[in-house]
Amino acid sequence: NVFCLTAAKKAPAGKDPAPKEAPPQEAPAAPSTEAPPEDQSPTAEEPTGVFLKKPDSVSVENGKDTVIVAKLNGKELPAKPAVKWFKGKWLELGSKSGARFSFKESHDAASNVYTVELHITKVVLGDRGDYRIEVKAKDFCDSCAFNIDVESPRQDSAGQSLESFKRSRQGETLTSSPPWCPRPVLPTFRQVVEEEKKKKKDDDDLGIPPEIWELLKGAKKSEYERIAFQYGITDLRGMLKRLKKAKVEVKKSAAFTKKLDPAYQVDKGNKIKLVVEISNPDLPLKWFKNGQEIKPSSKYVFENVGKKRILTINKCTLADDAAYEVVVKDEKCFTELFVKEPPVLIVTPLEDQQVFVGDRVEMAVEVSEEGAQVMWLKDGVELTREDSFKARYRLKKDGKRHILIYTEVAMEDKGHYKVMTNGDQCEAELIVEEKQLEVLQDIADLTVKASEQAVFKCEVSDEKVTGKWYKNGVEVRPSKRITISHTGRIHKLVIDDVRPEDEGDYTFVPDGYALSLSAKLNFLEIKVEYVPKQEPPKIHLDCSGQTSENSVVVVAGNKLRLDVSITGEPRPVATWMKEDEVFTGTEGRVRIEQRGDISSFVIESAERGDEGRYTIKVTNPAGEDVASILLKVVDVPDPPEAVRVTSVGEDWAVLVWEPPKYDGGRPVTGYLLERKKKGSQRWMKLNFEVFTETTYESTNMIEGILYEMRVFAVNAIGVSQPSMNTKPFMPIAPTSEPQHLTVEDVTDTTATLKWRPPEKIGAGGIDGYLIEYCVEGSDEWIPANTEPVERCGFTVKNLPTGAKITFRVVGVNIAGRSQPATLAQPVTIREIVEQPKIRLPRHLRQTYVRKVGEHLNLVIPFQGKPRPQVVWTKGGAPIDTAHVHVRTSDFDTVFFVRQAARSDSGEYELTVQIENMKDTATVRIRVVEKAGPPENVMVKEVWGTNALVEWQPPRDDGNSEITGYLVQKADKKTMEWFTVYERNRHTSCTVSDLIMGNEYYFRVYSENICGLSDLPGVSKNTARIVKTGMTLKLPEYKEHDFRTPPKFLTPLFDRVVVAGYAAALNCAVRGHPKPKVVWMKNKMEIREDPKFLMTNHQGVLTLNIRRPSPFDSGTYSCRAVNELGEALAECKLEVRVPQRRLTFT
Repeated sequence: NVFCLTAAKKAPAGKDPAPKEAPPQEAPAAPSTEAPPEDQSPTAEEPTGVFLKKPDSVSVENGKDTVIVAKLNGKELPAKPAVKWFKGKWLELGSKSGARFSFKESHDAASNVYTVELHITKVVLGDRGDYRIEVKAKDFCDSCAFNIDVESPRQDSAGQSLESFKRSRQGETLTSSPPWCPRPVLPTFRQVVEEEKKKKKDDDDLGIPPEIWELLKGAKKSEYERIAFQYGITDLRGMLKRLKKAKVEVKKSAAFTKKLDPAYQVDKGNKIKLVVEISNPDLPLKWFKNGQEIKPSSKYVFENVGKKRILTINKCTLADDAAYEVVVKDEKCFTELFVKEPPVLIVTPLEDQQVFVGDRVEMAVEVSEEGAQVMWLKDGVELTREDSFKARYRLKKDGKRHILIYTEVAMEDKGHYKVMTNGDQCEAELIVEEKQLEVLQDIADLTVKASEQAVFKCEVSDEKVTGKWYKNGVEVRPSKRITISHTGRIHKLVIDDVRPEDEGDYTFVPDGYALSLSAKLNFLEIKVEYVPKQEPPKIHLDCSGQTSENSVVVVAGNKLRLDVSITGEPRPVATWMKEDEVFTGTEGRVRIEQRGDISSFVIESAERGDEGRYTIKVTNPAGEDVASILLKVVDVPDPPEAVRVTSVGEDWAVLVWEPPKYDGGRPVTGYLLERKKKGSQRWMKLNFEVFTETTYESTNMIEGILYEMRVFAVNAIGVSQPSMNTKPFMPIAPTSEPQHLTVEDVTDTTATLKWRPPEKIGAGGIDGYLIEYCVEGSDEWIPANTEPVERCGFTVKNLPTGAKITFRVVGVNIAGRSQPATLAQPVTIREIVEQPKIRLPRHLRQTYVRKVGEHLNLVIPFQGKPRPQVVWTKGGAPIDTAHVHVRTSDFDTVFFVRQAARSDSGEYELTVQIENMKDTATVRIRVVEKAGPPENVMVKEVWGTNALVEWQPPRDDGNSEITGYLVQKADKKTMEWFTVYERNRHTSCTVSDLIMGNEYYFRVYSENICGLSDLPGVSKNTARIVKTGMTLKLPEYKEHDFRTPPKFLTPLFDRVVVAGYAAALNCAVRGHPKPKVVWMKNKMEIREDPKFLMTNHQGVLTLNIRRPSPFDSGTYSCRAVNELGEALAECKLEVRVPQRRLTFT
């Protein structure tokens, strides 16, 4: 009881005891003395920095899915963040990480919060470890770490889960305790065992995934540090201890001599080979992909090359991104294949669309690859196929085209739509407008007699609009007498055999619009009195015109029926005429109908040519009557004319047009305008209310894009056909003003200006610049050039001397002139005297050396104003202008000689003079060539194997200092020359190491800055090296016998080969004299058989067998014989046929 009371005090107040069966992953309640849980920490309650919610460390069961979520505060970020996920410190998770890893990002614009998610499907033990999320936005960078722990289901030795033991223990505790006493919160047996095992495993593994351990075990020691850095391993000492322990436990694979690499990577569409090498070629081998056995096909090709087993995967797709396994007996090796998808580019981007509510919309984009993954976003929110079943849209793939379809678009579907691939994106805007229904023909009031037909007709702008007819507020239903029809834009209500009860107000109400059309039906009662006497004919007209002139107006294309009531006794005869034309036909487009006392003139589908004055004449014996009706045919106007763009700007254009020649019989009330991008088929309306002027400025255009525009005319009847499209035009703006306008030079009549290009040029480019100037005291700007100049500099000529002039420069392009760049102060046109000064280049301040035949080209700049006088002299005398060419400009002088001669050497003086001021400079030129040969080459003395050679310098040094001499010797017998000394400074040398008994000649070349002389100086005498007396006594020796009998240094070895593959038998033999070699098979000598090729290369004997078969198996021997004996080597050759697996279908 005491124990129960203590436990009750520690239990939280107001909470029930724990249930009998708690889930396995639930941890027991923490004691009150421990730190508060993580969700109650100050960091969780009051997040600071960019992370509103940091990613949580999770523990996941092997094979389950997990999601890591983080939330970022957009207010702390300067731009949209770039988020990267890392495993360890440096291993970035991305497309190379496999299909199990996926990433999702979303943005809540209202709260400016970014939500990023990492999805891992089917977690494996290798996913365990430390992870890191990194956020970058321009210069901002932050990161946060978390951990993923992977648990595998554990079982005891009997195969029963320890969870059952936990439940039984809990049951005992509950049954043994009183019902009012809460169960003590103590760790269960399973939790204690798991914590101990986990702690021990974590200590052993150091948090490093198993595949990294496998990589480390197979790597060299020198690569440990690189692998640890690559995968973020910081505890190098613990890693080395763990590897040392593992090295002892490593057992060499009995089946594999070379396993698969840990991972492979291939580009989508390419092929890859997975190679494994086995110890025994007869062992059976199987390949698996994600646990499913792979069968041979055109996709998967199996190859056997010796002990190598190769799996070739052709045309890799994303479905081949998987784990692969090869099994030999009980041994396995694994690898993972990553398929890299090439960047998908957008070939045809989305286009802006403007539609009405209820229309069908298709937004299409074409990409560079079939089957590519494409993401659709609307206002930054992803549109998925899962959501499409709930919404009104659907996503469709047609080869390389991806289509977003709205069957009936609504107002909430408008917005900005974006398509993203892994290498490109595009965006377009969908504009949805409410439909505006226009009434083209209203219902007219009718007055109908008994038994006649009443026709109510109206015409609206939309053919798809339906509606209902009402009589005095009650819906009219079709019957035998009443017919309701809808043909195109025309709605009709026809009442046959009109009765008095049909009189009333009739209304047509279009479905979906707050609009109604009303008219009244009047029933006319006619009382006929019998008058036995004759009555002259009378025409009774009922026209809509209120003037004295009877007139009828009809819309072109509509049917016209003129029903004229006539009276008279006897019944008169009616005749219809238009001017002199009499109508008598009862059939056709224009016809006459006679029905009782009514004569009808009918025109089907009225045309403009039907307009005019019509006359009806009725006659009977009692007299005649004549009436005229003026028929006016009204129509939609003709299209506007002369539509053109008169001016454009950066994002605007001014459109001008002429009114239509024919207004359709009704005044033009305004115009509708549309525009589109050139090459597109989508026209966008620019106004929904009619525009009454004939000049319109279109805005919100993109600079550098070609557009076309068209105009519709509108009158009371309807909208005309579109006008001709304008010529394609491009919104462009003039450039900004040129920059940094300065005056570079001024003379008595000219001024040279310099400037820099405008800061903003735009899509129109720049054609050039115009320069203008204004004389002080005048407001007129005078153009200095008629054609634009392209370079940023210009010299204005013919200016009045002494005048003060202001200059300005404007940039010109197709859009017109830019704002001018004007000098701040006027410039006085007067040349400033500047003292002459020669700026002698550095290389001419010392003697200028050139070779004979080369050209002399000296460019010497100078300064001085006005233009100075330049004079060249040599030794005080003028230079020869026939040989030396001199060209002088305003700022430099050029001294040019096409082919230099030694006579051109000397000192030249350059004088630059302005009036009594002058400056001089001296230029020293030396023209050099190769020196002549040395003179008087003599052998002065010979001693031992040495000879002293002397000579004199050449007579002509080539106008250059002699830098050295080249000395050569030649044996008198062969006369082959060999160099003894190079660049010998003195005029003598000692030649050593001469051969006794030989006689030598010597020759010497002189060398200067141009190289060696063309001819050498040859010695006139020779140096003879005399032999000294010597006696050679040969030692006596006994000749050695080198003969040996044949002996095999390398014997033949038994071989097992595969049938069909070339085989070779090798051995090595030694013997002197060279032994004769004979090859035998089964004691029979192998002779001229093309299947066998025998070679002997310095004692190495080879027998090549071409494509052996089982018949070639047997005992092969090689016999070597010479005069001292013979030797024999034998081996056995076994030829095996590879086993083939039979496949039964």
